[in-house]
Amino acid sequence: MRDLRGDLSPREFAASVRRAAREIGEHVSCDARYVGRVESGEIRCPNYAYERVFRHMFPGAGLAELGFTPRAEARRRPASAAPPDEENDDVQRRTFLTGGPLAVATALSWDVPAQAAAAGAAGDTAAPAAPVVGTKVGAREVHEVESAVRQIRLLDDVHGADTLFERAGDTLRSAYQLLNCGSYTAQVEQQLQTWAGELAISVGWLAHDSGRLGEARSLYAEALATARMAGDAALEAHAFCNTAFLARDAGRPRESVRAAQAARTAAAGLGSPRLLALLALREAGGWALLRDRGACVRALGEARSHFEAGTSEADPEWMTFFNEGELAGLTAQCWAAMGEFDSAARWAEQAITLQPTHFVRNRALYTAELAHDELGRGSVVEAARTGSDAIGLLTSVRSTRIRGMVSATAERMRSRGLSRVPEVADFLERYQLALAS
Repeated sequence: MRDLRGDLSPREFAASVRRAAREIGEHVSCDARYVGRVESGEIRCPNYAYERVFRHMFPGAGLAELGFTPRAEARRRPASAAPPDEENDDVQRRTFLTGGPLAVATALSWDVPAQAAAAGAAGDTAAPAAPVVGTKVGAREVHEVESAVRQIRLLDDVHGADTLFERAGDTLRSAYQLLNCGSYTAQVEQQLQTWAGELAISVGWLAHDSGRLGEARSLYAEALATARMAGDAALEAHAFCNTAFLARDAGRPRESVRAAQAARTAAAGLGSPRLLALLALREAGGWALLRDRGACVRALGEARSHFEAGTSEADPEWMTFFNEGELAGLTAQCWAAMGEFDSAARWAEQAITLQPTHFVRNRALYTAELAHDELGRGSVVEAARTGSDAIGLLTSVRSTRIRGMVSATAERMRSRGLSRVPEVADFLERYQLALAS
């Protein structure tokens, strides 16, 4: 790799890697430090996203020609060796609050025993000791919690939830320990409640997307309680919004409708049409599962009307994912839930086309949705090809929820005896290889 870098500095070479990634629709956060780790041999094998980018930059070169260890051999590395997870290097190197639970404790001036510090250095991910009651909490600590929320959202957009959940959970416990044990002014208390609640929602979403629905429900309830105690309508609307989404996925459609309606009530005075659009979509999702077509179509119409009112200064920061592509994708899910797969597939195609490149997780989600919808309308070959595309995206996105969607499509194909179709056979083979890896 050092030879391939040539006269470029590590920073310049990292920039060329990022440009190459954009050319093929990948998103990697390559910097000079990553280049140094590759050239020193610390990274023995890149994750799949980096491998695709390097192969694009150097056509015809395999991992060995690029100086890497074959993937199968890298996986046999002793557990005690560092770094602990080559496959997720791009995620792990950007740990929450710049270093995970131990760094949280250090940044927030908690008293961490030497034994705990040693365990942290060895890679132990246990939560840090609780702060002493009365520990002073100020703007810096609030900023650390706020930064954790933003990092979770950024990483989830690219990588999905599975890799992130445990580390984020430790950070959440740390934030609530601050809230419950710290000493602070009324202004700091309000800010800390808001960001602790947002952190609970973010970690709840990671639980939801990684298939831990019970934990997600508990975390959303925690956020809702925090919102109610703080009198924070925006946080309350967000908590109810995610609760509605979770209830839909958990097969509780009436709860989904009620939670979405509660969210719309909380958001009524916030001045954000885009938020109201998303909440109308959440309600539509519940009605779709109930097969109440009239109520679903009305809610979809309200969502479109609110969306077309445009953006506002009052739009919540957490809604950066909500764009034209997301509107199309959620609409597709409604039509699919009602069994109207022609409409669902058209909307899913729009969702993929309109999705920003860096939202890798959402592109994987709606590609899996499209495969499901194409199979539903009888387009078997198209469904198999789209399913293969989804599997390709899942090499860089760790989401139990999306994998479950692909798995359901594969099982439906098997149960219908479609494996004799060449494209289906290829899709099922790719699916089995993905499971094995």
